Amino acid sequence: MHTENNNVSHTSISIEDLSFLQLSDSFFPTGLYTTSNGLEHLFYNKNRKLSYGEILDFINAYLVQQIGPTDCCVIGNVYDCLQKKDFASLLDLDNTYYFMRLVDETRSASTRSGIQFLRCVSTFVRENENLTFYSKSIKDGLAKGVFPVSYAIGCNSMNLTKERSGLMLLYGFVVSVIGAALRLGILQHFEGQMMINELKPVMLSTVLKNIKQPADEMWQFIPQLDIIQMHHEQMDSKMFIT
Repeated sequence: MHTENNNVSHTSISIEDLSFLQLSDSFFPTGLYTTSNGLEHLFYNKNRKLSYGEILDFINAYLVQQIGPTDCCVIGNVYDCLQKKDFASLLDLDNTYYFMRLVDETRSASTRSGIQFLRCVSTFVRENENLTFYSKSIKDGLAKGVFPVSYAIGCNSMNLTKERSGLMLLYGFVVSVIGAALRLGILQHFEGQMMINELKPVMLSTVLKNIKQPADEMWQFIPQLDIIQMHHEQMDSKMFIT
């Protein structure tokens, strides 16, 4: 009699693992592929080709100085608000994050991507109290629909941990910038994969450092990159939204 040798326990994988793959896949329609986060401006205003190291430093600065201490911090606090049913603090987080984005273009991109993400998740996650509340708050003008809040609520509705949610958001950001670099002809595909691999320790440490920080310790400080974003906003012709 043939006995199948199955070394993988059924309890070692779950629906949540598939949800993790689904939301982290670039196929999921968040609109991040339309953003370069100012890389396009640098590309057109440098009198030489951007180097691999410069792009790596560009992404690293965003992760450590902005995405980590703001977006990851927001995600962790959204999860805490949902656990406590503290919807007032949830709306405060939404508005605080919105006004921390200094460039109008980035604020608009965050709300567009956030609302798009929320709509997509709502098509297959039905009758979820948190999704319903936040969607209604956006319609009523009480919330902006910023991306990290929408993302956290969507991930929570699919039973993903706050740590995994933060990791997916950072990974999605990295892939969006590297994808922009590929389309601009700055990087080749193999170089893009090398860069993702090189940034893995930074993504992991950034999430672990910021995901449990209280909301009143949220911060960002990347003035040079903010200026780049402002210049990108004023470009007459551009391929990317930001």
